[in-house]
Amino acid sequence: MSHPLNIAIGLYSSAGVKPENQDSLSYCSPTDESLESKGIVTVLADGVSTSEAAKEASHTAVTSFISDYYSTPDTWSTKKSCQQIISAINSWLFKQGSSHANELKGWVTTFDAIIFKSTTAYILHIGDSRVYRLRDGKLKQMTRDHITWLNTERSYLSRALGVDSALQIDFKTEILMEGDIYLQTSDGVHEFIPEKELIELLGSALSPEEIAQRLVEKAIANQSDDNLSALVAKVVSLPNETKEEVYNKLFELPFPPDLQPGLILDGYKILQELSLSARSQIYLAEDIETGQELVIKTPSENYSDDPWYLDGFVREEWIGQRLKHPGLMKTYKPRAKKQFLYFTTEYIKGQTIGQWITEHPNPKISVVREYIVQLSSALRAMHRQDVIHQDLKPDNVMITENDRIKIIDFGAVHAAGLAELATVLQRQHPEGTLNYTAPEYLMGESGSKRSDIFSLGVICYEMLCGKLPYKEKIANKFKLKKYESMRYISIQTHRPELPDWLDEVLRKACEPNPTKRYGLISEFIHDLKTPKNIVARAEQKEPLIKRDPVLFWKGVSSILLILLIISISIKF
Repeated sequence: MSHPLNIAIGLYSSAGVKPENQDSLSYCSPTDESLESKGIVTVLADGVSTSEAAKEASHTAVTSFISDYYSTPDTWSTKKSCQQIISAINSWLFKQGSSHANELKGWVTTFDAIIFKSTTAYILHIGDSRVYRLRDGKLKQMTRDHITWLNTERSYLSRALGVDSALQIDFKTEILMEGDIYLQTSDGVHEFIPEKELIELLGSALSPEEIAQRLVEKAIANQSDDNLSALVAKVVSLPNETKEEVYNKLFELPFPPDLQPGLILDGYKILQELSLSARSQIYLAEDIETGQELVIKTPSENYSDDPWYLDGFVREEWIGQRLKHPGLMKTYKPRAKKQFLYFTTEYIKGQTIGQWITEHPNPKISVVREYIVQLSSALRAMHRQDVIHQDLKPDNVMITENDRIKIIDFGAVHAAGLAELATVLQRQHPEGTLNYTAPEYLMGESGSKRSDIFSLGVICYEMLCGKLPYKEKIANKFKLKKYESMRYISIQTHRPELPDWLDEVLRKACEPNPTKRYGLISEFIHDLKTPKNIVARAEQKEPLIKRDPVLFWKGVSSILLILLIISISIKF
């Protein structure tokens, strides 16, 4: 039977022989859904005694990190969350320590944190506090001391929080195993206890709290002259759902019956069917309690035994509740427990870009550009949340009655935060719809933000001419072995009146090789808005003989004359 992540934690701290304890340590082990999405956090900071606000610095670093970490978006990767938080804490400490308005100078501290999430440990480290791991009776130091030695007797701390506005912090990941014991210590502990004794205590039958206390007491007995702190975390169990358990969770709610107008479903009155496809049914409904019109999306019976499809269906609701942008469709949290598998979204009146393309065969560049700018804004909002769409296509984007763009489907998204969770579900095929899917997926490579830029470029191309920039791919018959096999079709083939600069922009946006594609959406939009720069760049790429034939032949003549003079002088 599956069970959640369980880490047994104990900690102990003492001022030792010093009048004040400048160490700080704490942990957070959530009991709600954050346990899965964010994990368990342990933190230890050792205020640098040569700084006046050592105690304040260590306490601020520990409390701020824990509270801020659980406030970061669930879609963010653990690394991104940690980098953002640590950078902000460091900046604040540095400003406090260097501010003339503050009486205490130097808000400096070492810092170590471990995030236990799913089956992985994420370790952050700066300074000379340490993180150890005991596994199968073997002790391994997981961090390196940031100390610079001047000679055999003199050294100084080379890195710490609050020292400088620039920050360099170590970040690493480790796969967890049940029975692992992680130890975090300040230098007042590990410098006064031999490794053999560390192993004996960590491997004993004592509780983590008892071990932490014994470590501190032993270091004091060994004449430690500093503050002392120890935090022990033992991995009791890891999430290990079987396929059957994952499937049972996905199939927990039954598929809803056919929804006819007038039917009441969990407080929603069905008004009419809006669309029906092989993958889902879309209905217009009314919230009986509030009178609000909304949309109900139900899964298709065609995929009733497909766990990967159901996982995407559930993920779409989860993502939609966490992304906030006017260009992204909202999904609502249910007000009551659902009887069937479905979710609700905002009601968007308008047409898809696919429908718009059919009705506008030769649109103006300015009109298409405005839509692409709006679409790019929504896509950038997703990317800032560490989310890649992976299935951007004309049928997944709507143009509302107010002429605004809305992305309406999140079933194939890749959220970095979700990707870190252990799962038995394995991707069986590339994400997205074949003709809009970035080539790197078809090559078996992982996607990135550049993958969405490819899809964006294809949509822009198709909006301008109603065609695709590459030969249309046929499902189950298309295999990509190398990027060079994809040949870009100039948009001027379909609309000769369109300018060269626009073709150059689209060519780069739709470049098969991601390393040659636009790296940022903002770069693509900038070039789409500033054709003069593109023309200038394109001209610079042309050989001199094409750009300025007269100058080219003058140069050749000058070189020949010089060679002739040299040849004559050698002879005489």
